[in-house]
Amino acid sequence: MVAKSSGGRDQARRARRPAGVAKRIGLLTSGGDCPGINAAIRGVGKTAIRVYGMDVIGFVNGFNGLVHQEYVELTDEALSGILTLGGTILGTSREKPFAGSRGEDGAAKPKAMLRTVASLGLDCVVCIGGNGTMKTAHMLSQAGVNVVGVPKTIDNDVWGTDQSFGFDSALTIATEAIDRLHTTANSHRRIMVLELMGHSAGWLALSAGVAGGGDVILLPEMAWNEAAVADYLVHRQKDGKPYSIVVVAEGIALPKKAVEAGARPGRWLAQRITALTGLETRETVLGYIQRGGSPSPDDRILATRLGTAATTLISRGKFGRMVALRGSQVTSIPLASTAGKLRLVPAYDPLVLEARLLGVCFGDRATK
Repeated sequence: MVAKSSGGRDQARRARRPAGVAKRIGLLTSGGDCPGINAAIRGVGKTAIRVYGMDVIGFVNGFNGLVHQEYVELTDEALSGILTLGGTILGTSREKPFAGSRGEDGAAKPKAMLRTVASLGLDCVVCIGGNGTMKTAHMLSQAGVNVVGVPKTIDNDVWGTDQSFGFDSALTIATEAIDRLHTTANSHRRIMVLELMGHSAGWLALSAGVAGGGDVILLPEMAWNEAAVADYLVHRQKDGKPYSIVVVAEGIALPKKAVEAGARPGRWLAQRITALTGLETRETVLGYIQRGGSPSPDDRILATRLGTAATTLISRGKFGRMVALRGSQVTSIPLASTAGKLRLVPAYDPLVLEARLLGVCFGDRATK
């Protein structure tokens, strides 16, 4: 069902619309959920409606809504009260409409999206999402649609922006989990392994590990070996340290036998540590808890800034771009420059170097 706003208010709003500015925009959220999406929706929508007099259409369940023309009208009233809500009021999916789009049958979804844009008279589509979403947004732009991207992800791995909203909230949750593991690890004189999200990028594990006082941090970007980890943990015990905290990203490289067995990194690592050191070890997998709940204040602010900046780009007719945070300033970059790329942790990232100075082990050598 399409929400309808008051005719009188609509007329007054449209009367305020500056000449030459987009009249009607679409908005969708795609990929995994994370805290701050609703704040970004609100930032885009309220700026569009209040400042530029635009009509705003929200597509349901990501690109699926654009393919099947399933949408709701996002009024000023509908956008009130969503700033603090987790998840996304529009729903999301991991639909990749351009996947397998070669050939007559494969091109059905891209053609359906173009029909939706044309039939609804949309001047632009705002795509809120992570790496996969930005890639699809770029392809949609190449197909002739005016597109603006807004980056979100708890992994902080969208290339071209120093930070994506969702990351700070997940970092807060992960750090609190490490804080809690310290007390039980100390009570039982155990080694505690915490597995965090991060398939390709280890920003969350790195930042939470440092913030929470992790002793070992293992990242997907860095080669590591179990002997170095075991040696480090044994030396800690000999030095009178009664327990240790190991923070591991879910995407770390595992031996072939572990991969073939479908082993989770946290459990496999805990078992290997016990076998190699004889020290009692337990694992915790934080899982989807990292992505749920209300956004942190910083994420609310960042999502709002990126959302309002996206609408400002539209008002200026600057399409095919993604809004981004560079330093303390919000700017934008071409979608073409971020599509298909990942922001990974470099071996000499300042936080890695500073953690090494504190004695943190990254599994590449025993730090004593």
